[in-house]
Amino acid sequence: MSVVDGLVTQGPALLGVLVGVAGTMFATTVNERARWRRSQTVRWDERRLDAYVDFTRAVKEIHTVATQMLRNHRPESRRPSLDRDDGLARLAEADVRHTLAWEAVLLLGDQVTVRAGSAWRDAVRDIERAARALPNPPTDLPELIRRADERRDSFYRAARGSLSVRGGSVEQVRRPLSEPITAEPGVLAQRRRSHRDRGQPAPPA
Repeated sequence: MSVVDGLVTQGPALLGVLVGVAGTMFATTVNERARWRRSQTVRWDERRLDAYVDFTRAVKEIHTVATQMLRNHRPESRRPSLDRDDGLARLAEADVRHTLAWEAVLLLGDQVTVRAGSAWRDAVRDIERAARALPNPPTDLPELIRRADERRDSFYRAARGSLSVRGGSVEQVRRPLSEPITAEPGVLAQRRRSHRDRGQPAPPA
């Protein structure tokens, strides 16, 4: 049998071996790349979680110290009172930790979480400014604290979404059942026009 005849006879078998080897190499490469991507995702998620936790601790520390300083102006508060000078010293230390933690959030966080974090820290800054204004803080302390709590919940929602954390709502702020839900002026005007066009009484403001 000539060499050519041997190659022709064994050609399909050799081709099958080559195809099998190529397929194995391709599958191995794809699996390795997928494994590498998964490991990178886990790695960055861990760092992102650490950044979110550190930022949360820093902002909550500022919130806690400031509200303790304002204790005498918040009769409903159960937190112990904190001396102004002691509070200012603790705020200065907390601000340093907050600044470092915020840089990590800016580096690792997604756009939604960064925006939510910025809104939360701005709301807590308002409480901090009220504490620094002692003995004459603003009169809208309950609203300042409620706004900070609402923005904290928004940050938690964004952070959980960023990390693909599943589960139900973890919001801590609840709207009282007796609190009326008011619509925006433009929405009320549209509703009134709609009722007037249909010959019905306009809804109350």
